[in-house]
This record gives sequence, structure tokens and C-alpha cells, in this order.
Amino acid sequence: MSGPFFVSKSPYHADLVFANLLFGANFSFYVSLTRNYMDFREIFMLQVLSAALFFIPFALFSRTSYRIGLRDAGNILLVAVLVVYGWMYMLLWGASSTSPIDASTISTLGPAFTLIMDHLMHPHRYVRIRVVGVVLAFLGGAVLIFDKGFALTHGSRALGNLLVLVAVVAIAINTVLIKPSLERLGTLVVMGWYYMIGLALTAPFFWRSLDRALSLRLPFQAQAELAYILVLGTVLPMYLLYRGTEKLTSVHTALYRYIQPLIAGILALVRRQARFDPANILSLVLIFAGIVLVVVGYNQKQRQPQPPPLRHDGRLPH
Repeated sequence: MSGPFFVSKSPYHADLVFANLLFGANFSFYVSLTRNYMDFREIFMLQVLSAALFFIPFALFSRTSYRIGLRDAGNILLVAVLVVYGWMYMLLWGASSTSPIDASTISTLGPAFTLIMDHLMHPHRYVRIRVVGVVLAFLGGAVLIFDKGFALTHGSRALGNLLVLVAVVAIAINTVLIKPSLERLGTLVVMGWYYMIGLALTAPFFWRSLDRALSLRLPFQAQAELAYILVLGTVLPMYLLYRGTEKLTSVHTALYRYIQPLIAGILALVRRQARFDPANILSLVLIFAGIVLVVVGYNQKQRQPQPPPLRHDGRLPH
């Protein structure tokens, strides 16, 4: 990463740092609220509604919105489903059954999936070390999912960890898929449209949850945690994440995600919601080792000389 590049893009690096700091705290508050005060579906519907109320006006009143082609429309529809159901819903469902430590450890798989998706969309030459890294990272996730057995019963830790893994995959794929549309249309317009779609896809099924959530009388601590999730844990970091994704590479988006498990783990320990056990430590070692190998493989590919361009007659120059 060159010095001038970093300086010129420093606001967008800051966007990704703060987005992941804010997202990281969500794990602790998800667990606190879903275990003591609210059903995860109620929080989910409030998240979608709060994001929709903030972002939809940017889509409705921007001239860029009227230049959306079929390609961008299809991309935004796919991303809306990935964000709303693949990420928000699955993460809350999983957090209601697992611990913040487990959830944050599994979230460290996010960079691997982002880099894999980036590789599939922009094929590079086969690099064996990246395959080894991906296998190690997956083994780390499997340690947590299978540690206490693999009984996928309602409320089981294994089910919660598996749902968190699905959410991690969804947001990792999403940040790669949406980047071209962000560059063409702008962050706020894209987010406005996919939360408009997201609200249309969720309100018919979860409006009763919203009604129950609004009628709850929560203690002050729970109100503060819910307010954090809706504003500082959803609206603000989503904007920062996509603004940084629009201007930087998928590798930057992936690697800054390591801030999330650090913040989640610290909060969980301070609030005595969980503790590290041998499975967490082994999983972290395998995942981090895997990600290091994936990044090393990516850097090796970046340093490889590119083949010379073909001549107009299709042959290589002498």
C-alpha cells in the first residue's frame, strides 16, 4: 500500500475502521437484548425500518436513481436479499443462540469469503497457498460449529454458530457484488434502493413483530442498547462500510473486518457474557493462519509480472 495512495484515500480507510468498530459492539447488545427482553424478529424489523427511513429519501430524490439500468437493478435486488435476510436476519437469529465470543470468532472468516468472491469475479491465476489458507480458515470455523456436537435443534449453540456463519458469508459476498453499482450510482442511492426493496420484502411478514416491539416497556439499559443497534450499529456503520467499499478495494474491506471480533470479544469479556475456551483459541489460530496465507497468496499474485499486450494481429510482440 503506497504512501500517497493511503493519504489520498485516508478518509475511506477511516470509514472502514469506524464501521467495523461500531459493528463489533453489536454482538454483545444482540445477546443481551435477545436473551432478556426481545425476540430477535422484533429487533430485525426495527433495524430494517430505521435504515429504510434514513436511506430511502436519498433514492427517491436523487437524479442518479433515474439512470439505473437493468444490470444495476438486478444487482441491487440480489444485494437487498443478501443484506436483509442473509445478514441481518441470520445474524440476529444466530446471536440469540450462541455467545458473542463464538459469533465474533466465526466473523473472522469474513475476509476469506470476501477474497474468494473477489477471486471468482475477477479470476486470477491459480495460487496454491491461497487454497491452503482457505482450507485452514474453514477448519477453524468447523471447530466451533462441531465443538459441542452438531445437533441443529432450536436454540442450540451449533445452530447459532451455523447461522452466524451464513450471515458472515452473505455480507462478504455482498460487499464484492455491490461495488460496481456503488461506483456507478453512489453509496446513498444504492442503499436507499435496497432498503426500499428490503422493507417491501420484510414488512408483510414481520409487521406484527414491529407492533409488539413498539409496545414494549424496556428498562433504560435495554433502551440504550436498542438505540445503539438501530443508529450506531446499523444506519451509520452501513453507510461508512459502503462508502469505504465504493472507494477502496475488496481486500481493504475484507481485512478491516478483523476489528469486529476484537471489539466483540472485549465487550463480551468485560460484560461477563462469555469466556474464551480451548475451542475458541484453536479456532482463532486456524482462521488467522488461513487468512494470512490467503493474503500472502493475493500479494504474490499482485507482484507477478503481467503478460505483454497482444498486437493488433493477435500475436505477442517480439
